[in-house]
Amino acid sequence: MTQPLRIVVIGAGICGLSAAIWLRRAGHEVTLIDRDHPGAGASYGNAGLLAQWAVVPVNTPDLPKTALKYLTNPNAPFWLSWRDLPALAPWLLRFFGNATPARVDHMIENIAHLVTDSVAQHRALTRGTRAEKWVTASDFGYAYGSRAGFEADRMSWDYKRRMGFEPELIEGPAVQEHDPALSAEIGCIALLKDHGHILNPGAYMEDLARVLEDEGGRYLRAEARDVVLEGGRVTAVATGGGPLPCDRAVLAAGVWSEPLMRKLGLKVPLIAERGYHLHFREPSQMPRHPFMIAAGKFVANPMASGLRCAGTVELSSIDRPASRKPLKLIEGHVRRIFPTLTHAGVEEWMGCRPSTPDSLPLIGEIGTTGVHAAFGHQHVGLTAGPKTGRIVAALIDRQPPNMDLAAYDANRFS
Repeated sequence: MTQPLRIVVIGAGICGLSAAIWLRRAGHEVTLIDRDHPGAGASYGNAGLLAQWAVVPVNTPDLPKTALKYLTNPNAPFWLSWRDLPALAPWLLRFFGNATPARVDHMIENIAHLVTDSVAQHRALTRGTRAEKWVTASDFGYAYGSRAGFEADRMSWDYKRRMGFEPELIEGPAVQEHDPALSAEIGCIALLKDHGHILNPGAYMEDLARVLEDEGGRYLRAEARDVVLEGGRVTAVATGGGPLPCDRAVLAAGVWSEPLMRKLGLKVPLIAERGYHLHFREPSQMPRHPFMIAAGKFVANPMASGLRCAGTVELSSIDRPASRKPLKLIEGHVRRIFPTLTHAGVEEWMGCRPSTPDSLPLIGEIGTTGVHAAFGHQHVGLTAGPKTGRIVAALIDRQPPNMDLAAYDANRFS
């Protein structure tokens, strides 16, 4: 860094928070803005996993067969809003177009660069701060009804093995010995050791915002309405409370980044991949570590504030109200997997994951505007957020990270 810059970061989810903290640590004057409280979107309601193993995108070569099976099964963990199909169709065509062996290899390699050191990245972000207490080490298990369910996931596991993730299989009565909270519905666990999760995502985001302030940055509740350019370079971010002058800006507003990208002259194929959770307060039992319940494609995660069951996929407009079907599906599986569970109450939540057709985020400068993108992580936003923020901070500080960023080019859809 030659001299401190005035930087506005748009979006107080995990990517924006991380970028703001790392930029402030580099000595810059940082203002983080969001129209809501920190982590109000997907960073609040996610499954809480530091999913270092989550290297496989949804659009693998078997996608056409899987999609047909899901669309014809009312109990599948996938929903498509047919009224939104005309708007979704161009994105879906590109999404399916990436489901080739060569493209999948490309996506997996570049997802892996962002997620496989997630626990270390979260610890580096929070070490010695008030947010450190929310990051914890844990194992992770895929819970199947039987060995046959595990074998049916062979393609996904083959991809994971290529990246070094070899599961330990636990079967039969040993499943309940490993975790008595699981019912006899689960007959096989594929266990991955030495991962991690967040004990309270909402509190974690709030504390990260306080960390930024503790370290001399500023958090401002304001809505970004436009990016002001002069001579093709950013000079301010226009907000409802007036302009915020700046030398650089970071766009990390998740799915809400798309309108601002359009104002910068780029039309990004970004859609809302809506996810849901049920969060049980004061549960009578919790699993010993997070599990993916394979039958329902959702995660059961023991947190400091209760048991969170989160996941499923719904392709729909961000403006439509939450659907009941995903919540009912999760609830039905919870009853089967944890049949004796009682609780003091349950929170229902729906949020929007920002999803690109090539399953990779946008990271880096938008043209030569001085505005840097940091969004579009689909299912791995919490996992990859600290590393994404660190990369963007390094780029702004003219210290290119030791990795090839071409796959995440913010201009690749232009």
